[in-house]
Amino acid sequence: MLKVSVATRALFIGLLSGCATQHVGTERYQPLIAQAGKDVMWMPTTNNLVTEMLDAAQVTSTDVVYDLGAGDGKIPIEAAKRFGARAVGIEFNPDLAALARRNAQQAGVSDRVTIVTGDIFKEDFSHATVVTLYLLTELNIKLQPTLLNLKPGTRIVSNTFAMGSWEPDAHILAEGEVSGYFWVVPAKVEGRWTFTGIPNWSTAQVKITQKSQKFDGDVSIDQTLTQRIEGRLRGAQISFDFNDDQNKPQTFIGIVSKNKMHGTIKQIPGSVVIATKVQ
Repeated sequence: MLKVSVATRALFIGLLSGCATQHVGTERYQPLIAQAGKDVMWMPTTNNLVTEMLDAAQVTSTDVVYDLGAGDGKIPIEAAKRFGARAVGIEFNPDLAALARRNAQQAGVSDRVTIVTGDIFKEDFSHATVVTLYLLTELNIKLQPTLLNLKPGTRIVSNTFAMGSWEPDAHILAEGEVSGYFWVVPAKVEGRWTFTGIPNWSTAQVKITQKSQKFDGDVSIDQTLTQRIEGRLRGAQISFDFNDDQNKPQTFIGIVSKNKMHGTIKQIPGSVVIATKVQ
């Protein structure tokens, strides 16, 4: 669901003033578009965008999908119903959370959908393999440190709103226009690494500075700075270009596993390159 700021909420007050009082806490409860929330207002995600977001994340039956700000449960329900995923929605409003549970039951997916009444900034969603958002940019940015600490490879999709300086890996398009954003949580590689297995190099040291899924590094051989590299991560997958001792361009492609990298040089079949983080 879309989260709109308190300031924007004022624009809707006149529209809502004539609406009937809701039956809070009963099965007759239905949310009002732009109704007040904790610090934002509620707007539903369209059915088409729900499908686009889940398709962009390539959700499968093996996934655990967390929807942060679940509203009436539309996204978790669709993730379970269409893709067979397990899904968890976190919703602060207890009446909306209760409605989402009823909707999941009516859709026949209550065995695969859990709705938690709670605060998205306090609840644990570290087991997610997919996270869906329909929040304002400032709320996405507030969540960013938590999202970047999720397991590398976790997919994140946001309807409409970006995440500040965290550049998306892809855009979600609807009718030729950007309707959302897609990220893959990158592995953490910042620090100093020792590489072995690069032909004609003695042990190489690479000091890496990381910014989300992008990084650059200074390559030193025998304690002499030789070149600067730039690379990119997609989850645990890492790649960067470098020049060999003959000044020919080469590409390292590998996998990050905590403080180790294992990979190969694209242009040299059968090559084995191993890197160990030393600090």
